[in-house]
Amino acid sequence: MAVFGILERAGKVYTVVPDGLKAKTLMPIIRQKVVPDPIVYTDGFGGHDALDVSEFRYERIDHDRGLVDEKGKQINGIENFWSQAKRVLRKYNGIPRPSFELFLMERDSRFNYGSPKQQLRLLKRWLRKEGVT
Repeated sequence: MAVFGILERAGKVYTVVPDGLKAKTLMPIIRQKVVPDPIVYTDGFGGHDALDVSEFRYERIDHDRGLVDEKGKQINGIENFWSQAKRVLRKYNGIPRPSFELFLMERDSRFNYGSPKQQLRLLKRWLRKEGVT
């Protein structure tokens, strides 16, 4: 199953299960989530090639040479997310395809909302807003 993720520098992750990994599928997702002004850093995946001729400033990090290039540019944040997500999802020994996106969204939430203590605080705040005690 194809998955695609974007991580805002020092920010939140967004993942999606796209219909495919071709540029015509990925570019609308990228345009929806990324403001055209910043530099976009990616790995060497060919689906990102369309960024070369798009409105984005784009730099590719060559994993064959390492996770950080000679100028210190890196994509370790999104790699960290995928490592964590795979580690947890692997424990389920297979997830039914119709439910996979929900499991992936749960990983997004945990990554985006910090430590268990921070997550509990957020859940309590949400419950108070809904009037649940």
